[in-house]
Amino acid sequence: QVQLVESGGGLVQPGGSLRLSCAASGFTFSNYPMSWYRQAPGKERELVASITTTGSGTNFADSVKGRFTISRDNTKNTVYLQMSSLKPEDTAVYYCNARRWNMNYWGQGTQVTVSS
Repeated sequence: QVQLVESGGGLVQPGGSLRLSCAASGFTFSNYPMSWYRQAPGKERELVASITTTGSGTNFADSVKGRFTISRDNTKNTVYLQMSSLKPEDTAVYYCNARRWNMNYWGQGTQVTVSS
């Protein structure tokens, strides 16, 4: 049974930081590129960051470049999203995604709210 379980969301003030984690099970984690997406109320889900299978390559949405980093630990089957200098517009539900060929797995999401 495939599972992606996100954690680490919460309420943070503007300028603050959060670290999201996504623990994977039920598939060969190290074979899958991993991504973080987010969806704000009334908006479409958007790609935030992605990382290759080995972690050697990363990609970020323009809106988070320089503020967010993505990393993975294949020994722990976990992918992380370190978010810094958070802005109110970063408020959204953040989802972990694993995709390879026709396999596409999603977590249940974790809420991040940036507000004073």
